[in-house]
Amino acid sequence: MNPDQASKTVQPSLFLSHGSPDLILSDSPAKHFYQQLATQLARPDAIIVASAHWETPAPIIGITASPEPETIHDFYGFPDALYRMIYPAPGAPELADRVQKQLQKWDFDARLHETRGIDHGAWSPLKLIYPEADIPVIQISLPRGVTSSTYWQIGQALQAFRRENILIIGSGAATHNLSYFNRRRQPGQTVLTEAQGFIDWLNQAVTSGDKDALLSYDKVPYGLENHPTPEHFVPLLVAAGASSGNQKPNRGEVIHDSFEYGFLSMACYRWE
Repeated sequence: MNPDQASKTVQPSLFLSHGSPDLILSDSPAKHFYQQLATQLARPDAIIVASAHWETPAPIIGITASPEPETIHDFYGFPDALYRMIYPAPGAPELADRVQKQLQKWDFDARLHETRGIDHGAWSPLKLIYPEADIPVIQISLPRGVTSSTYWQIGQALQAFRRENILIIGSGAATHNLSYFNRRRQPGQTVLTEAQGFIDWLNQAVTSGDKDALLSYDKVPYGLENHPTPEHFVPLLVAAGASSGNQKPNRGEVIHDSFEYGFLSMACYRWE
């Protein structure tokens, strides 16, 4: 650890629902929430993001190590303005090296990626939260097909960096069944029962610190309906695992709760 660690701010860990890539172009409650979120946080020295949009074959965990990571436009069919956007935040190769070593201490197969950039799961919300793009950002990947508890353990391995004024973010979606577009296509429509039911459960599980419930999210009512694949939920487990209570319930806070298109939750959570 850094010798002045004791004087550093302890950052929270966050789970952010990043929504559609055109969040930046929208006029929505979630966009307005992100635009003021920095006022609720001490300014971090760096940011570590686990994004739903970077998966690697198990057991590998990738870590971006470029000093100038490119902005990845990993989507299609959106307005040209989105493809012209960049988020030129600096990378943090030295931090990436330390994150690799820390994950390796936890027996993870962590590997540096010198050329990989920042995907929209990271830059889309960060462009609203920290539009100056002057805080170093690194991403870690999600190993595909591992147990839910593995993602929690990844968060636990990263927990120490919070004490160095480094913000840890899991970026995904509190609900993510895009087939629901066939039933709700317009903003402002009534929220689907399946989506609202899952969020009611998730808010309770987060705020009560029910680790066992969160790890079994796919077995609760509406769990698989809202997450037919796991990649947009498991960043929440990374963020929760990085919270401070290894020996006590990890109680989180709901910091935003809205829906888009009647099914896509933009819920966000914070753990101290």
